[in-house]
Amino acid sequence: MSDLTSSLPQATRRPYLSLHRIPGYTLWCKADWVLRIALIVGLILVLLTIAAPLISPFDPNHQSLISRLRPPLGFERYKAGFFLGTDELGRDILSRCIYGLRLTFALALAGAVIGLLIGGTLGLLAGLVGGVFEDIVMGAVDAQIAIPFTLIALLILAIFGSSLEVMVLVLGVYGWEQHARIVRGEVRKLTGMPFIEAARAAGATPLRIALRHILPNVVSPLVVQFTLNFSNIVILESTLSFLGLGVQPPTATLGSMVGVGRDYLPTAPWIVVAPAMMILLLTFAVQILGDWLRDHADVRLRSR
Repeated sequence: MSDLTSSLPQATRRPYLSLHRIPGYTLWCKADWVLRIALIVGLILVLLTIAAPLISPFDPNHQSLISRLRPPLGFERYKAGFFLGTDELGRDILSRCIYGLRLTFALALAGAVIGLLIGGTLGLLAGLVGGVFEDIVMGAVDAQIAIPFTLIALLILAIFGSSLEVMVLVLGVYGWEQHARIVRGEVRKLTGMPFIEAARAAGATPLRIALRHILPNVVSPLVVQFTLNFSNIVILESTLSFLGLGVQPPTATLGSMVGVGRDYLPTAPWIVVAPAMMILLLTFAVQILGDWLRDHADVRLRSR
């Protein structure tokens, strides 16, 4: 039989299915157990945010005072269908956590991307242009680092209100100075290296040097700072919502759920525990995956 199989033309042989051809399988095999847990948690959270209308068992804003403060599954007075219990207005905690995760994730992602674009662009220009422009940018960086941003956010929200647009603006301004400082430092260090001098001698334009030779070398620190910024924005949004200055009710975010549930912590701790665990899992997955991206995005580490 083996002789007959080997005698068949190469085109008629059926290739065996290789698991290594499955996207992500190689990453899964090389990952340690911490990264595997982060991958699973991150995938579940992303699926929850995408499929929130399909997965959520109830309308997150539907109130039923008869069912208020019902405990989760496994406790006395549990009401069928409300697996994580209900809050002070009888709303389903699981549904509100799913929708709250969706909005918190969207706000943090939008804020982190805006901060990356603002800080990265200003840092790149400051490092390349130098002079007065660099002094102005770094002066703004030093000013924002010196002032606690929570106070700035409270001032902006007190003046302009707590609408979603204002929240995105506030969260986007947060953390840009870290991106600018990192990129500016990396650019100043790279501009004096031999391969940049060789590119200039070959007639490369400043734009080509910036995009082709400098940006690939600053991706690694930017990725790390982006993940740190994302996690910090989640905490900042939770803090502002906890203080009542974030997204206003009845719209649910993870921080606002923790803020409302603190008054019921002695008698109904599940109102706080569920969204707090969501915040913990989200920041954990982002930090671990960001560390892995750092190792694979750094051209210097890949060359070793």
